Amino acid sequence: MKTEKQITKTPTSKKEITIAIAGNPNAGKTTLFNVLTGLRQKIANYPGVTVERKEGIWKLEGESLQLIDLPGLYSLDVTSLDEQIACDVLTGKVPNLPQPDAVIAVVDATNLERNLYLVTQILEFRIPVVVALTMMDSAEKQSLQIDAKKMSELLQVPVIPVIASQKQGIQELSSAVMKAAKTETLPHIPWLADSEYILEDDEIHLSLSDDAAANKKIFARYNFISEVYQESVKQLNTVERNVSEKIDGFLTHKFFGLIILVGILLLVFQTIFSWASLPMDLLENAFGALGDFVRTTLPEGMLNDLIVDGIIAGVGGVLVFLPQILLLFLFLSILEDTGYMARAAFLLDKLMSRFGLHGKAFLPLLSSFACAIPGIMATRTIENPKDRLATIMIAPFMSCSARLPVYSLMIATFFAGQSFFGFISVGAVLMLAMYAFGVLTAIIAAFIMKRTILKSPPPPFVMELPPYRLPNLRTVFQNMLTRAGLFLKRAGTVILAISIILWAITYFPRTANTEVLMANDANGNPPSVEEIQKANEDFRQSEQIKNSYAGRIGHVIEPVIQPLGFDWKIGVALIASFAAREVLVSTLSIIYNVGKDENEESETLISAIKDAKKEDGTPVWTPLTALTLMVFFVLAMQCMSTVAVVRRETNSWAWTLFMVGYMTILAYIAAFLTYQGGKFLGFG
Repeated sequence: MKTEKQITKTPTSKKEITIAIAGNPNAGKTTLFNVLTGLRQKIANYPGVTVERKEGIWKLEGESLQLIDLPGLYSLDVTSLDEQIACDVLTGKVPNLPQPDAVIAVVDATNLERNLYLVTQILEFRIPVVVALTMMDSAEKQSLQIDAKKMSELLQVPVIPVIASQKQGIQELSSAVMKAAKTETLPHIPWLADSEYILEDDEIHLSLSDDAAANKKIFARYNFISEVYQESVKQLNTVERNVSEKIDGFLTHKFFGLIILVGILLLVFQTIFSWASLPMDLLENAFGALGDFVRTTLPEGMLNDLIVDGIIAGVGGVLVFLPQILLLFLFLSILEDTGYMARAAFLLDKLMSRFGLHGKAFLPLLSSFACAIPGIMATRTIENPKDRLATIMIAPFMSCSARLPVYSLMIATFFAGQSFFGFISVGAVLMLAMYAFGVLTAIIAAFIMKRTILKSPPPPFVMELPPYRLPNLRTVFQNMLTRAGLFLKRAGTVILAISIILWAITYFPRTANTEVLMANDANGNPPSVEEIQKANEDFRQSEQIKNSYAGRIGHVIEPVIQPLGFDWKIGVALIASFAAREVLVSTLSIIYNVGKDENEESETLISAIKDAKKEDGTPVWTPLTALTLMVFFVLAMQCMSTVAVVRRETNSWAWTLFMVGYMTILAYIAAFLTYQGGKFLGFG
């Protein structure tokens, strides 16, 4: 081995020690980070980008160290945003983030040769390094005997075997990191000659700069890695196929693998739907009870209405999605920890790539059938920014659960009891058609965007198939809770603001109270006091909506939506439904004077829709109008929660407004063709 060239780093005046933790995906980096920091963590975005920065406080030897978790990396060749961020952190170029005093390089003991490549690159940054050798228990099961002391001698840095889930080796790792952080001697680069790096103005620069020299450096790295592996690792028993390979032979099979994948995804999808329903109902009831309590406690007036209808209803509309968020990230973490997520992406990459999508896009799109919000958040697993953006741009086309009340109301009103061939329900066919239409539109949109505005060379699909492992429950639940907190923090403020705005445009200007004259019933009995009070309240709400700013907007946009078969009342419902798609049902209930608490199964609301007449006496609603509205809702961006999350995930109002714009235009064109085409064919 080459002799060490003693170079000292320039002393700094900073008091807090900063440690970066780096490693390949699936190498155990997250588990180690969680063990070292416990719950002393926070998540934010790096300045100007959507890549997350996870930081934690590591209590060590009476000091509080700042621990920075770098994105999972295979190399530092800067071909992706994650790699650029990692390089900027290691060189101290990230604003308000000091250059690390040392780096913990997490290395999977079962994949040494691949993992050590990143270590060699980190060493070239001339920052003190400590190697944390993880998955030692898995290496033993594979009959691998690793001489950590020999590896340390060859790498010329400390190598500490750890089993993070059992906290084995943590004390030794802590001591080595503290010593490395306080050393004044920069690490040596053992695979390069001393003449190949120089010191200029207190900064280290490699003298290799041209292509030939760069290639020489790469070969030097690989030769060195091979030497380290040969001298420090022994295979005690040669097994024909390990357990993971045997399982992969079945789970990644081109036929059986897809069937198993579909089964697993259906189970996840169904579980998110079914398990989340009870806590979602409880949350909805809790916020309803809170609203009723505030309404009866505070004096009547604008403040009462603002708190109940604006703030409580707005926050409740966000929190009702929390159970789905928790369940989604619970399953995401389990699938990731077990190693199955990599297999699923591998299976679907070929199919998805035909439409310009990455293999990892399948789960976010599947999740969007429950709700686009967790689906969009799940796109973080997609490394390529353009692939991730394309997936975000089409995720809202998946028919989420919030659209179901709208579909159900239209089907119950105009298509209930109808069937094809006497046994195939028209309603079931229409429901399936709406879901299929959304998927087809998403595929076409992705195909076009990936060949135009998001065009990029197809990225090589490089994905490690890690050994199957039991998930670490602490890591799973910590990730789940962290994501849930992040969801509330990111979406809550924007959604609350929009809720108040929507409340305001339906609340102002106020309409004078009027009394409704109610006739006696068929038997000559006068209406009860309760019936009169309800009729007056419903009428006042209807008049308030009609004369509010929202109602005026409805009249303004009526000429635009008339070609779709919609009148101003439907226009108001469309505007109000931007708060949440299902709000369309309650808005129609108010407008048609049947009470805001009616739902999609209400016979009163169904009758009111059927009986609604235009000024010329013709019906407002027809089966064609109902079908047109369903088509519009499949494609339109009618959800402020999704808009808020897209803004946060893309870090761009331009892309957010583009998504709202192109989806609205598509929805209008499709609805126009549906209505006008239906009239042309005689279905008006």
